[in-house]
Amino acid sequence: MAWNPFQDISSSKPLFLTIYAIVLIGIIGSSVYVFSSLYGGKTIDGATLFSPYSLTTQHSTQVAHAPNSEPMTRGEAPSSSTSKAPRMKPIWELPPPGSKMPPLKTFRLTKELVGDRVKDNAIIVTFGNYAFMDFVLNWVMRLTDLGLSNLLVGAMDTKLLEALYWKGVPVFDMGSHMSTIDVGWGSPTFHKMGREKVILIDAMLPFGYELLMCDTDMVWLKNPLPYLARYPEADILTSTDQVIPTVVDDRLENWREVSAAYNIGIFHWRPTDSTKKLVQEWKEKLLSDEKIWDQNGFNELMHRQLGPDVDGESGLVYAYDGILKLGLLPASIFCSGHTYFVQAMHQQLRLEPYAVHTTFQYAGTEGKRHRLREGMVFYDQPEYYDSPGGFLSFKPSIPKSLLLDGEYNIESHFSLINFQIKQIRSALAIASLLNRTLVMPPLWCRLDRLWFPHPGVLPGTMTRQPFLCPLDHVFEVNAMLKDLPEEEFGPRIDFREYSFLNNPSLPEQVKESWLDVQLCQEGSQGCHVTNETSQPGVLRYPKHSTEELLKTVFSSFKDVKVIQFSSMQDVFQGFSDKTREDKFRSRVKRYTGIWCCVENHTPGHIYYDMYWDEKPGWKPAPPKTAAEDHPPW
Repeated sequence: MAWNPFQDISSSKPLFLTIYAIVLIGIIGSSVYVFSSLYGGKTIDGATLFSPYSLTTQHSTQVAHAPNSEPMTRGEAPSSSTSKAPRMKPIWELPPPGSKMPPLKTFRLTKELVGDRVKDNAIIVTFGNYAFMDFVLNWVMRLTDLGLSNLLVGAMDTKLLEALYWKGVPVFDMGSHMSTIDVGWGSPTFHKMGREKVILIDAMLPFGYELLMCDTDMVWLKNPLPYLARYPEADILTSTDQVIPTVVDDRLENWREVSAAYNIGIFHWRPTDSTKKLVQEWKEKLLSDEKIWDQNGFNELMHRQLGPDVDGESGLVYAYDGILKLGLLPASIFCSGHTYFVQAMHQQLRLEPYAVHTTFQYAGTEGKRHRLREGMVFYDQPEYYDSPGGFLSFKPSIPKSLLLDGEYNIESHFSLINFQIKQIRSALAIASLLNRTLVMPPLWCRLDRLWFPHPGVLPGTMTRQPFLCPLDHVFEVNAMLKDLPEEEFGPRIDFREYSFLNNPSLPEQVKESWLDVQLCQEGSQGCHVTNETSQPGVLRYPKHSTEELLKTVFSSFKDVKVIQFSSMQDVFQGFSDKTREDKFRSRVKRYTGIWCCVENHTPGHIYYDMYWDEKPGWKPAPPKTAAEDHPPW
């Protein structure tokens, strides 16, 4: 029977009660002394005490390794030689005021540095150069919002390293001496970055920790670690470019039905003999031939031997050397740019996505950023949400026939897109005249866009017709953001994503400063030129407006943050200043991209044209000759 001191006290005599009291006081006094010795008089406030970042972890120097490369227990922290681990430094905790930048050698990638951030034997890592600073911060913020702090960022240049250090982001030096500018997909420097990833994995696996390696152009929407822990026998769990679902729940993809590439933008490694052998061979393969794309090299090695199933239940498959156990993360919840932004596969299957990677897009880094903004999963600075000149938006009015009637083919797709382009053109003109930032409308497509010939929608995918398509399917987002000389192209026209006004980050002073412009037919009851609202926040405004009229009427509302038109059909008659119109036309002609691609025709792409309606008999058709193969400007 267990000793109960309180029961003993209650039944004791007065003398013993006194003795018990003295002993109890001594215990309490000793505890206070020990506690104060340990913490040296530091004050811990409630915010720190209950912060999700006040976590402890095993220090890397205390890790006990098994004789071989396999961790002693999969998915668990290695044993510790001491009972107390150091406190993990909270992310976003800034260096003390007046402190200096530590020497570069402080940030070397070491077992100790990684061990300081590890939790449950796992570390989440991304890397990049200064050009991707905002992507890196977004990546970190998304993870910390999920309560995760066992993360590290590899800096490929000292500019990024210093910037992250001063923001309180755990960072290490990759020693890459990389350029600080955007290197561009497919460039030699891009391929160098890919090799740096493989070198990094090779360097980190011997530390004995599970490694979740990510590209910076993806974001986490849900804590992935519990999902990954469901497959403790997996050596590697990787995302894919699969666009046709092989499962309709949250199980791993059916590896037998996956025909697309394994995508190395999101993959999880366990430090086993097979993974160490794989990364060594992968690294040697890439360093011996600079033309090999890192992802292609990975796929070649994994397919060297693929099959059979590991157990017939988990979804794991033997790959590479016949011993490595591979799992393919479901594309419905570890999403690509296609399964998330085009198919919205997770919504149709009623699943919660863990991540989205900005693949399958067509406007470079600017397009990736815009995609994440459309999905409201990108953090921007406060000034992004409060443009000095205010915002202009409109409700797109699209006839049902253009959206739903007839066959889904190139002609019906371009009819729908061209109808929307014409409205957007008017909105861009009005935004330019009023010096406002245009909030782009939702864009509807009837056909998908890809890099290769296809029938409009890939068979087997869950792409709905019509579907809400990303802006980069039709518009060259990077061209819209490019700094063009004002003397040739007129004033810059800023724009925002279609979801902007619904973003929780939009400040109250913007939401509350709003003018609804209801278009009406001049001459109809109550429809006449005025700058007086018919009711608070509502202005009736006649169609077919001139440049002068727009400027005159809306100058009275220059302090209103958001002006929203009920439509953009027949709003604007055109510029009265011919020089300004020419500059505007030169600018916006460069805004549209291509649709790709017609089957059995070379070239198969068709150019969108901002001024299609000025060309009698215009038809959507690919160029017939090389001389015709150019944008419409």
